Amino acid sequence: QVQLVESGGGLVQAGGSLRLSCAASGRTSSSYYMGWFRQAPGKEREFVGGISWSGAMTHYAEFVKGRFTISRENAKNTVYLQMNSLKPEETAVYYCAARYGFTSATMAFNYAYDYWGQGTQVTVSS
Repeated sequence: QVQLVESGGGLVQAGGSLRLSCAASGRTSSSYYMGWFRQAPGKEREFVGGISWSGAMTHYAEFVKGRFTISRENAKNTVYLQMNSLKPEETAVYYCAARYGFTSATMAFNYAYDYWGQGTQVTVSS
């Protein structure tokens, strides 16, 4: 079992920045790929980006490229999502998720992930 706990959400003005953290515990492994997702009210959960546990691979959804950065700190078993130039439409609950192994064809799909955090609310005011 892997436990994931997100933190760092909050209220920010449009154009501002936030850094989310996802702390992993339990049976963490270098074979886990970590993803970030978000779900806005009334919308489906969508893939934001992900990172291999080694950090060798990172992937981003087109709508966040150039503004969001995913990184990890292995010594702390923590993955980060740095979000810059936030927009009001990016108000959502942000989740981190872990999956064993990696397949590029399925990295954006919820069902491909084995463990999920509880989510952290990000609200971007206009």
